[in-house]
Amino acid sequence: MASFIIQGGKPLSGVHRAAGNKNAVLPMLAASVLTDATVKLTNVPLIQDVYTMLELLAALGVAVEQKGHTVTLCARGVRRRKLDPVLCSRVRSSILFAGPMAARHGHVTLYPPGGDVIGRRRLDTHVEGLRQLGIAAESVGDFSFRCRKLKPARILLDEASVTATENVVMAAVLAPGHSTLFNAACEPHVQDLCHLLCKMGARISGIGTNYLQIDGVERLGGATHRVQPDTVDAASFLAAAAATGGALTIEDLPAEQFDVISRPFQKLGLNWRVRERVLTLPAAQRLRVRDDFGAAIPKVEDGIWPAFPSDLMSVVLVLATQARGTMLFFEKLFESRMYFVDRLIAMGARIVQCDPHRVIVSGPARLHGIHMSSPDIRAGMALLIAALCAKGESVIDNAEIIDRGYERIETQLRKLGADIVRRG
Repeated sequence: MASFIIQGGKPLSGVHRAAGNKNAVLPMLAASVLTDATVKLTNVPLIQDVYTMLELLAALGVAVEQKGHTVTLCARGVRRRKLDPVLCSRVRSSILFAGPMAARHGHVTLYPPGGDVIGRRRLDTHVEGLRQLGIAAESVGDFSFRCRKLKPARILLDEASVTATENVVMAAVLAPGHSTLFNAACEPHVQDLCHLLCKMGARISGIGTNYLQIDGVERLGGATHRVQPDTVDAASFLAAAAATGGALTIEDLPAEQFDVISRPFQKLGLNWRVRERVLTLPAAQRLRVRDDFGAAIPKVEDGIWPAFPSDLMSVVLVLATQARGTMLFFEKLFESRMYFVDRLIAMGARIVQCDPHRVIVSGPARLHGIHMSSPDIRAGMALLIAALCAKGESVIDNAEIIDRGYERIETQLRKLGADIVRRG
């Protein structure tokens, strides 16, 4: 098990380039099994979840070639229909093989997906949506998805699940006839997957809305596609620089998406400038909570797009510990997302956890370093930010969890002036 050792108190300053979107590239990798032609992805983030997905693909018989941030895939040689149980347990995205494998190859057996332990993450929406397309599912220890003949369907998802939407869309593009998908997730990474599928020959309309219309095609071809930049990555580094009082320039910013997620940062008093996909954050800003109308305590709550994303709740919460004032955080999507705050309290943060979903933060708090562990990817990044602005030394175990979502995180932070080393 690897650990990060951080000496806090050093402002982060410099230039950071946003990585490729983690949540976009993972379903794109699974989509490569929909065709015998070559799929080439550029701007691929070099993170552990990507490496695990590539291992799963290679084990199925997909030809995988990686050169830097470019991955080339050809599924002409797919010979297996069973995924490796150990690899499945490492990533949540292993479930994304259900739709495309069953639709294109008739059958797939996979195992309970892993990923972050942030609450129950049900699969019923996947199963019901795929069933309406003619894909039957069974669960007896493993998960078996079989399809004799795809059929078009009018599907109403019982929740706007991102991965369920992706699974259903990847199957529906090969179902003959016209399918409609109501209550679809419309997050930017879902849109990016749809754009790749359209490049491969799929016929999808309504991209960016919660109502998708899909006209199935007999076969898909190859494509070359650049993975969009990751808003969560960019915002995480913005929070790290702001919490430490540094100045930061973020290149290749997904500016339109950033507009959607920027409000909680602005409520904490942050100001920046964006020009031609470059964000500039001045140094030494005074963090102060801006009250809601009528001097009410402001609230940050997450939700489905275009609401504030759950993946950023943890890092903004840490930033709030360094701002003067009080703020309520309401995590609506996952009942275990907020359990990492006990580490922040041990570091000196002034936090009241009201229940599994609500946390009150009062700042500013002078944090001090402690020995702790990372419970999930986003909490791990939040704890790194806390350690960077804390006094003294912090040790964060379970560094591999952070590696699943952030590329060479210690190297990037050192480039910005952080005192951080990896041990083990």
